[in-house]
Amino acid sequence: MIRKATEVRPRITKAAFECLRCGHITFVDQNSFKFEEPFAGCEDENCGKKGPFKVRIEDSTFIDAQKLQIQESPENLKGGSQPQSLEVDSEDDLTGNVTPGDRVIINGILKSRQRTLKDGKSTFYDLVLEANSIEHLDKDYDELEITAEDEEEILELSHDPEIYNKIISSVAPSIYGYEDIKEALALQLFSGVVKNLPDGSRIRGDIHIMLVGDPGIAKSQLLRYVVKLSPRGVFTSGRSASASGLTAAAVKDDLNDGRWTIEGGALVMADMGIAAVDEMDKMKTEDKSALHEAMEQQTISIAKAGIIATLKSRCALLGAANPKYGRFDRYESLAEQISMPPALLSRFDLIFVLLDTPDHNMDTKIANHILQSHYAGELFEQRERLPGSHIKEDFVEAEMEVIEPVIQPELMRKYVAYARKNVFPVMEEDAKAYLISFYTDLRKTGESKNTPVPVTARQLEALVRLSEASARVRLSNTVTLEDAKRTIRIEMNCLKNVGVDPETGALMQIYLHLEQA
Repeated sequence: MIRKATEVRPRITKAAFECLRCGHITFVDQNSFKFEEPFAGCEDENCGKKGPFKVRIEDSTFIDAQKLQIQESPENLKGGSQPQSLEVDSEDDLTGNVTPGDRVIINGILKSRQRTLKDGKSTFYDLVLEANSIEHLDKDYDELEITAEDEEEILELSHDPEIYNKIISSVAPSIYGYEDIKEALALQLFSGVVKNLPDGSRIRGDIHIMLVGDPGIAKSQLLRYVVKLSPRGVFTSGRSASASGLTAAAVKDDLNDGRWTIEGGALVMADMGIAAVDEMDKMKTEDKSALHEAMEQQTISIAKAGIIATLKSRCALLGAANPKYGRFDRYESLAEQISMPPALLSRFDLIFVLLDTPDHNMDTKIANHILQSHYAGELFEQRERLPGSHIKEDFVEAEMEVIEPVIQPELMRKYVAYARKNVFPVMEEDAKAYLISFYTDLRKTGESKNTPVPVTARQLEALVRLSEASARVRLSNTVTLEDAKRTIRIEMNCLKNVGVDPETGALMQIYLHLEQA
């Protein structure tokens, strides 16, 4: 993984020295890291003096050079060991291709260089890799290669009437149920359309989702699966994520001349992907405030250590939080239970509340699914690791079917990439009217002075984004009434638990009125 990358600078490889006495030009190759002058003196036979010389920039040869610092991928580490890092020198056309956070394979020649101290040379040597080639591992949606066969398969899938169910069952198949949440997560992958307006403003297309719920109901597992599906997915956890870790930090640059530089955090590294933040309730209050700008404007502005900069963080945020008292209380407001400011909560397009309520039928199904998953895993591990195992491969595959995604992750990624690249849906009139009537009816409940307003204009924008994502799922360039209805069904699933007073059920009446309409 690329940890740091300096800016691309010109490095001199052949210096042209002009003799100030006779004007003759002497060329000296610069192979080492120390700048070498013509020790033998002027090469002109009649002159031969040892100086003075002046470097002629226009006659010298330069090459682009960049220093990188790479670090072991966290997945390959053994427990307790820190990731090792290595310095890389890249030159010419290899420069400027990578940014911090990229996962790469670098081929090169490993060389050792002696350290220099203030009072001479050190006995220690540093390892440096001279890069010959750099290959990207995880590509953005825009960079995924989609062959003609892939495109054919994608288009065939999009015409399948069961496409929504297939995509929902391909998101975290090892977790039972939660169809509405999986549907929302699938829409988050596809995302709405980014609009760049003529006046220079930008409306985000990324969908932010928050999962709040009782412990032990697979929130983190859902987060990890979505990060795995997204090309630039970053996973962080609450207590270990600080404001500068999420946004950006000012650090002294060891690779260059010790100047202050900006190092991007998790939200910057997840640009054009998904950033998952688990245990959001455990974050410090001042760290949560760093998310405001990143979520709505999708930029991160910095004024630290004499550097004033704006970084891009065009990522969708997927958060998970546990309620304060361990279990969710339907009679208390959401903001109080997860100690998050309402201004931040309003920036989430969808907030799901997951309740762990005992239900004999459901519990039996979940228990069967969990045990089936474990059984399939046991069979697979025994077949792989035990030399004398009698378990046949087709038997393992048959048992694995329950937790096997309908659409394989690789194809799913390509399908999402194709949709995001080629599909830009436009909303039909009846879908517009349906969303407006839903929004205005919802706002009506806040007309009386003593009730809080349940929704803001942000929710209407969220409905538009979700409808666009729903059209993208079937690779359609029009948002139909069906998409609007699907979106409102998902929104109502959220509001049922978040915005409904359990005694009066105010929102439920609106929902019924809309269904009749």
